[in-house]
Amino acid sequence: MKHLLKKILILAGALVLTLALAAPAFAADAPAQGEDAAQSQTQEDNTIGLKAIAAGIAVGIAAAGGAVAMGLATAKSTESIARQPEAEGKVRTTLMLGLVFIETAIIYALLVVILIIFVL
Repeated sequence: MKHLLKKILILAGALVLTLALAAPAFAADAPAQGEDAAQSQTQEDNTIGLKAIAAGIAVGIAAAGGAVAMGLATAKSTESIARQPEAEGKVRTTLMLGLVFIETAIIYALLVVILIIFVL
């Protein structure tokens, strides 16, 4: 458990560091009314880049969280089957249902990312 907590803290630290380094990108000013088309095009390119960064971070966090959850669920179900082999059917059914819910959450994250890219 300590090893897992250490990995989660390292991942959280890396996420905070990434967001701290990306802070200047979020501080850009909006273009004034009198600016020319070239600067507004540059501003639009910056928003496309920020959408890509946001999409990558969102999918990465969803995939990492789902992978950790699936790994823990599989490990615990294997452990419980080893302890009580007669309950294998119930444990396996519950495991598959849980894995489906975890995968659904990851797919919802992917749909949100697609909305961020194409709608916003």
